[in-house]
Amino acid sequence: QGDAWQWWDAAAGRYDRGRTPQPGSVLVIARTSRNPSGHLAVVSRVVSSREIRVDHANWASGAARGRIATDQRVVDVSPANDWSLVRVFYPRIGDLGTTAFPTRGFVHPTTQYAAR
Repeated sequence: QGDAWQWWDAAAGRYDRGRTPQPGSVLVIARTSRNPSGHLAVVSRVVSSREIRVDHANWASGAARGRIATDQRVVDVSPANDWSLVRVFYPRIGDLGTTAFPTRGFVHPTTQYAAR
């Protein structure tokens, strides 16, 4: 429960977290003044070291708002190639949006207890 931005801290000590995307991991986009609730997206596949595809909802605006979008492009634009800053496909324009969003990282589907 709670807003998307709260997932990162809530996963600490319960799930593995990191900066490397894996299928099934949840990308946690940080909250900002423009995006006060943050955002979550599930990694559906890794395309390259700087590009993934995600499934998510509530990213679009207008008539598409609230719909589920699958296999959407997300690109790492961080200077250190560490997924700390991403651009996300924006359906309204049919391309990556111009805004770069800060991320917290990826919450992986395995618990820390199961990994031990």
